[in-house]
Amino acid sequence: MKDYSKYQGIIPAFYACYDARGDISPEGVRALAEHFLKKGVKGLYVGGSSGECIYHSVEERKCILENVMAVAKGKITIIAHVACNNTADSRALAAHAEAQGVDAIAAIPPIYFHLPSYAIAAYWNQISAAAPNTDFIIYNIPQLAGVALTIPLLREMLKNPRVIGVKNSSMPVQDIQMFRDEGAIVFNGPDEQLLSGLAAGAIGGIGGTYGVMPELYMKIRELFLAGQMEKAREVQDTCCRIIYKLCAGKGNMYAVIKAVLREMGAPDCGSVRLPLAPLAEEDGPIVAQCAAMIREAIAKYCG
Repeated sequence: MKDYSKYQGIIPAFYACYDARGDISPEGVRALAEHFLKKGVKGLYVGGSSGECIYHSVEERKCILENVMAVAKGKITIIAHVACNNTADSRALAAHAEAQGVDAIAAIPPIYFHLPSYAIAAYWNQISAAAPNTDFIIYNIPQLAGVALTIPLLREMLKNPRVIGVKNSSMPVQDIQMFRDEGAIVFNGPDEQLLSGLAAGAIGGIGGTYGVMPELYMKIRELFLAGQMEKAREVQDTCCRIIYKLCAGKGNMYAVIKAVLREMGAPDCGSVRLPLAPLAEEDGPIVAQCAAMIREAIAKYCG
């Protein structure tokens, strides 16, 4: 049986790092990767939703991964999301990711056109074939992709020996149980339900707000594994309240997160790429409140 221990834990989704002109900052990418290494996370999920991947060119996505790998290769688990809205670019990113030495690649289904299941399976298998020595993870996020992973489609994909599991960002926790029962490993996606996902059998978590407060999510998992469920629920509830505040700004949540990171002394990731809404002037108090809430929670639960 394959050893999946390298995937067991808290894996923040990596944020896009821009310079003052709005271009990808290789220096910023490396600094953020170093920051996460020091936090002790299990790994990084590079090039996904939180990384604003749909607004990047293929070359920009290669640049980001190369600079993450320059810092993190061999030290933590790296999963590279490689899906584009066409097969050729996705295969190019998959081959590049394998050449960089990532642990796994991941892909959402093609968006906009609602393709039949057999076409989605062909798309994923063609991507996987471009990285024949690398694990493949299905990224299920129906609320954004417009199509949900079904059990028949998962069964078809599991015929591919490189397909090991699912990054599940659908909201029903039941999906984790159903996918796991088919023999897939499952990563919990919705940050608001990490504890529930772990209870349903998720091997770990990949999340968009993990990067701004990884200590708290690592604590949730630690408490869960120790059987301290009441305390774990308390920390999860705290994370949820912080998430709601992060979403309360006029700017996009990731613009707020990057500002909170700066407020807390982390590397400057710049803003977000248009058409995502940048931080607004009136978001200042929200940034300060979020930073204070995170500091207070870390002191309370992780000190």
